Amino acid sequence: MTLKNPICVALDTPELARALELAKLLQGYVGMVKIGMEFFYAHGAKGYEALGAAGIPIFLDMKLHDIPNTVAQGLRSLLKLAPAPVITNVHATGGMDMMKAAREAVGSETNLIAVTILTSLSNEDLWATGFTRNQKTDDQALRLAELAHLAGLDGVVCSPLDLQNIRTKLPRKFLTVVPGIRPVDASAHDQKRVATPKSAVDAGADVLVIGRAITGAADPALAAQSILESLR
Repeated sequence: MTLKNPICVALDTPELARALELAKLLQGYVGMVKIGMEFFYAHGAKGYEALGAAGIPIFLDMKLHDIPNTVAQGLRSLLKLAPAPVITNVHATGGMDMMKAAREAVGSETNLIAVTILTSLSNEDLWATGFTRNQKTDDQALRLAELAHLAGLDGVVCSPLDLQNIRTKLPRKFLTVVPGIRPVDASAHDQKRVATPKSAVDAGADVLVIGRAITGAADPALAAQSILESLR
């Protein structure tokens, strides 16, 4: 997957009018928009298709995680949406069988990627869930990325701090979608493992997921343009 513009703006809002307004404002300034649970649970297929009618590519971020058959059937339902999402995802911790079932359910028109370790989680957070102290976020992210690759997925969602290992161990065409992107002067908010847009791209990020630094700006288009220019 090749994007002229790697910026994917996260439209994390339950307000359909606001999401449509942002999509129109950012047309030509970002490569795609991401909508997830907050938007989709509020507006479902009709909201998705209203946004799709704006003509901007969509990353449908639903992070499916269940038994293989349930995930596969869920994806088949989601992929009836029009236009089809450019990217959708599952959780890699669902395991090999679940990811293979997801792969079979998703055609070539949509890139299927797997979430590795959320950027809101630190090493201490992993250890609190039962991981041993020699298991760190970057090691676990790499293991899950390798599993996703073996399952035939197109790429992963990973922290910018996990990119080096993934880029070293996996093929360059393996897609890396990277949240936790913050311009130098922006707050980290609820993210713990973050990086600037330029440092993430230099480390090998293909898609930069950026939310409040753009959507919360007084001029979202100008904010997106400024970030894009910082990558050159």
